[in-house]
Amino acid sequence: MKRYRVLGSDIDSRASVLSIVIQDEWDSQVQEMHHRNQQLLRQELIREFGEEDAPTKLDNFMALGNAPFSVLAFHNKFLRQVRTAFVMGSYYPALTGACALGERVLNHLLLGLRESYKHTPQYKRVFRKDSFDDWLFIIDILEAWGVLIPEASNAYRKLAKLRNQSIHFKPDLDHNDRELALDAIKTLSREIDAQFTAFGVRPWFIPGTPGVSFIKKEAERDPFVKLVYLPNCALVGPLHTLEARIDGVTHWMVHDDHAYEAHEITDDEFAQIVRNHR
Repeated sequence: MKRYRVLGSDIDSRASVLSIVIQDEWDSQVQEMHHRNQQLLRQELIREFGEEDAPTKLDNFMALGNAPFSVLAFHNKFLRQVRTAFVMGSYYPALTGACALGERVLNHLLLGLRESYKHTPQYKRVFRKDSFDDWLFIIDILEAWGVLIPEASNAYRKLAKLRNQSIHFKPDLDHNDRELALDAIKTLSREIDAQFTAFGVRPWFIPGTPGVSFIKKEAERDPFVKLVYLPNCALVGPLHTLEARIDGVTHWMVHDDHAYEAHEITDDEFAQIVRNHR
C-alpha cells in the first residue's frame, strides 16, 4: 500500500520574495510585513555576496530568478556555484560553468543508466567509454532510452548551441558575456526543472496530490527514477505525517506507525486517501 514520497530537494526562492510588488490597496500590516521581509532579505544577500557593488549583485540575483526546485542529484552543488559566479559579476566563469555542468549531468545520466539498457542497440555505442563530449550524441541516446522528457531535451539542445558559441573563440563574447551567461544558466535551469523537479506534473509522479510528490508504482522500476528519485524518497503510507527538524538545513522525520492493510492499491486510490487525510 505504500509509495515513495520525495523528501530530498533543493530550492532558492528568495528572488520571488524580492520581486513581490507591494500594492497600495493591501492592508497596512501586510505591506509592512512584505517591506520588512524584503529589507531583511536584501541585508542577507549583501552579507552573503559582499557589500562592494551590492546594487549590481542584487540586480544579478534578481535576473537569475529562483533556482529550480530540484531533487538532490549531480547538479545542485555546482549549480549554486554557477549562480554565485553570475551574481558576483564573474560572467564568463558562470557561462562556462553552466556549459560544463550541463555536460557533466549528461554524462552522469548516461554512465549511471547504461547498464540498465544492455538489451538496446544503443548500448554497444556507449559501453566502452568513461566520458562523452558529443552532446547531441548523448541526448539522442537518452531520448532513445526514454530517459529525457521532451522539455529537457529541448533545453539541452539549446544549451548545446550556447556551449558551442561560448567555448569556441568568438571576439564578440567580450561584450555580451553577461547576456550569454544568463541565457545559459536559465536554459540549464529549465532542463533541471523539467528532468529533476521535486514537484509538478511528470510521467513518474502520481497525479492528484497537490504540493506533495509520490512516485507511481510502475515508475519504481524505471532506471532513471531508481537512480535519481528513490534515493531522495521515503517509503510511506497514505496516512503518514512529517516533522521538520532544522539544524542549519531542514531534515524531515517521518511518522508512519499506522497498521495498513496488507494488500496493494492503485495510484489513484492512494492519491484519494492522501487527499482525504489532508
